[in-house]
Amino acid sequence: MTVHLTTDDFKEKVFDYTKNSDWNYQGELPAIIDFYADWCGPCKMVAPVLEELSEEYKDQINIYKVDTEVEQELASVFGIRSIPSILFIPKNDKPQMSMGALPKTTFKEVIDKVLLNVENKD
Repeated sequence: MTVHLTTDDFKEKVFDYTKNSDWNYQGELPAIIDFYADWCGPCKMVAPVLEELSEEYKDQINIYKVDTEVEQELASVFGIRSIPSILFIPKNDKPQMSMGALPKTTFKEVIDKVLLNVENKD
């Protein structure tokens, strides 16, 4: 299940940018953060894909959603200019931002290679 984050939730579960300038991920599992808005068409296409992935990768990654209309400070901190913007957060590495609606296959590739460091299964 995807979890909606407020700015306070984000500071607690992901990264407290008010206390640290260097990235320091707080989470136990790798994460994906979907920066979206309710009126955004492509965001509505990504939402069910992320719900499916949250089930498929249950207990392996966390998937969060941030409503950029409500959490404007958070959107500003990450320089969100277009939505959806997807932030991929590996456990022990720098986060990577992707813009636009990605297909499920691309999400799975990034989850396996970047977030979970799974070697190609072919």
